[in-house]
Amino acid sequence: MIDLPRSDLIDAHAHVWDRSCDFVPGARYRPDYEATIDTYLRVLDAHGIARAVLVQPSFLGTDNRYLLDCLRTHPDRLRGIVVVDPRITDQALADMAGMGVIGHRYNMVGRDPGVLRTGAYRDLTARATAFGWWTEVQAKGEDWPDIADLLRSDGARVMVDHFGLPSALTCRGIAALEDWDADRLCVKLSAPYRQSCADYVHAARRLTDSAPEPALAWGSDWPWTQHEGRHVYADCLAWLESWTDDRARATISAALGPLGF
Repeated sequence: MIDLPRSDLIDAHAHVWDRSCDFVPGARYRPDYEATIDTYLRVLDAHGIARAVLVQPSFLGTDNRYLLDCLRTHPDRLRGIVVVDPRITDQALADMAGMGVIGHRYNMVGRDPGVLRTGAYRDLTARATAFGWWTEVQAKGEDWPDIADLLRSDGARVMVDHFGLPSALTCRGIAALEDWDADRLCVKLSAPYRQSCADYVHAARRLTDSAPEPALAWGSDWPWTQHEGRHVYADCLAWLESWTDDRARATISAALGPLGF
């Protein structure tokens, strides 16, 4: 069994939406079901987990209304990571922060990571950092060395989705994540099925062996979009146990503050 008390464990990566949400035109994935906040909270309750971070799914684009409604309804239990247009105003960012938003997300899968070097995106990253937010990034492992150099030079607080999606145990992206100050980086141990590295257990161990540099978080990736029907929540908890030892779990527990609770 996992030694870390479930009451201290945060699910740092989950997605929610309902049928009222508008999908982005041309979205690569359009789920034909809803994953409501009520359903998700019942799943957390069934597993003794009190708190979670909701991450805006890519297919909803910058329409964060449902996520923000969830944060307003459950302020003691939820925090959020939004997706915003780089032209967003500082006041809008401040309003979101007041609702429990702790970061913004860039999904660079299928996109040229060079866009993060443009003025608009660097300005957004800087403004988000000034609010104390995380800049959460989903990117393929081979892109992480360049992304890491840029975001490190900009002083961003970076949250890495899904191990950094390494392509292999020797992926340069893992090395780029190991060489980082722990107080500016948090790597999510989540969604092994989204990476092409067949040896993801050892990829996880390589990161956890370097803890607390980088800091670690765990996420279920509920409801496993594009992988529905292949997993249950208990699987995700079992994976965490297989990936970590007592020291790494203590690091995850210590991440409670950085996750905004």
